Amino acid sequence: MVYVGPERDHFGVEYADAFIEAVERGGGRVVDAPEEAEAIVWLGSEKAKLPGMLYPGVRWVQLPSAGVESWMEEGLIDTERIYTSAAGVYSETVAEHALALMLAGARRLHESARATSWEVGWGRSLAGSTVVILGAGGIGRALIRMLEPFGTRTLAVTRSGREVPGATRSYSADQTGELWPEGDFFVVAAPATGDTEKMIGARELDAMQSHAWVVNVARGSLIDTDALVEALAEGRIGGAALDVTDPEPLPDGHPLWTEPRALITPHTANPPDALARALAERIEENVSRFKAGEELIAVVDVEAGY
Repeated sequence: MVYVGPERDHFGVEYADAFIEAVERGGGRVVDAPEEAEAIVWLGSEKAKLPGMLYPGVRWVQLPSAGVESWMEEGLIDTERIYTSAAGVYSETVAEHALALMLAGARRLHESARATSWEVGWGRSLAGSTVVILGAGGIGRALIRMLEPFGTRTLAVTRSGREVPGATRSYSADQTGELWPEGDFFVVAAPATGDTEKMIGARELDAMQSHAWVVNVARGSLIDTDALVEALAEGRIGGAALDVTDPEPLPDGHPLWTEPRALITPHTANPPDALARALAERIEENVSRFKAGEELIAVVDVEAGY
């Protein structure tokens, strides 16, 4: 028995039924109240309401987001039941957005879009460049596949340094310092944890090549915004393409909005139609596994923070 809510239309009225149908396809039965449920598929904007719905019978909670740092920080994830995130659900769409940002930055499309005369200079080619992917989880691995036709030298960083399929070479987080002078592009795709907060700061930016681009499709907190603003203003790096920022939303009047080397998209890497479709598929699979007593996908590790 699965409760879906409390806002079934959280992603739009047109997608409200998709999640109910996903539960049913997975072999679950949707109930109208959380006190009747063994599992909750959380859809809602007010996370603080979740603890009040965790009745004794609830054994599993499916969260709608890939990142769970805000849930952890607010103490909303306990160790008494299983929580699963949407990690990996949005990999393809976010990786696609990262690739678009890389190409736009390399070819200076943001400058052309702002130009009012025929004076924008030449860009660079992505083909054959060195791309450092900081966090080779689902998004990073999807991006590696998308980069194959470009013949890039792709360096993948994971916490453990495990070999990442498709990467030219894999590195552990402890080895990241070797890579700052190497990359033409740095794609931030790591989870937000205490270890990754401000993983790119003044020292890292200073170590980059003057033409290097930083692309962030993870969380804004992984980059020291003040250090980035300064590096861009002084021309110490080529540019930054950000789908996420710190703070977020980025306030009106913030220097990044008018910085000519910055390209900002307002956390739009997941179009609603693709998001709802992909999340529904994950819900269906996890409901099926829950019913069968099998291991669920993307179980949250409280100690690791994701």
